Amino acid sequence: MDGVSVRKIKKICVFCGDNSGKDVAFVNAAFHLGEVLGKRKIDLVYGGGKLGLMGCVSTAVAQHERKVLGIIPSVFTINNLVGETCGKEIKVATMQERLVMMMELSDAFIALPGGFGTLEELFQMISWAQLNIHNKPIGVLNINGFFNGLLSFVDHAVKQEFITPRARKILISATTADELVDKLQAFRFEPDPALSKLKWSPSSSQKEKLDLTLRL
Repeated sequence: MDGVSVRKIKKICVFCGDNSGKDVAFVNAAFHLGEVLGKRKIDLVYGGGKLGLMGCVSTAVAQHERKVLGIIPSVFTINNLVGETCGKEIKVATMQERLVMMMELSDAFIALPGGFGTLEELFQMISWAQLNIHNKPIGVLNINGFFNGLLSFVDHAVKQEFITPRARKILISATTADELVDKLQAFRFEPDPALSKLKWSPSSSQKEKLDLTLRL
């Protein structure tokens, strides 16, 4: 990465499935991502619990003596629904509050294989970046081509002029954890000139919560 400015990343939020998936490669990759974060001295923010790939990546990060923060809706902790969080846990009231806190407390975002919840989190972060709510890098770890169809769809939306080429650059992809983290560190945010004029400000009435009300 000679000649490329490197973004300082101390905490990465990982979105992924709460099950392990069909291919054992997903589990192996989740553990390996946790190892890579640990070796690079990067802490983890995730959705809490110990199920599926979420449990794999959080366990690996903790084993390398890095901090793990699980942000979880209180309803999921009833009857120990998702298992014990590996590290510190913050309970929130809603899914939206969870996602806002993840955005605020993280320096970058990675999506591993997962279902609708993972895709919602991924695209919410992309949408917020496009709207200039944050300028943090976002990437998918494309294990065994899991995200090939998704990436093809996004490129199709660009061709159909629903996504601009500038916005397309927000979503990074790589097939290995090391390559993906390198790309996140090298990422340079290019805001849309029109959308960069939007002003988003913290709410004065709710401490430590982001007010996503648009002010023109």
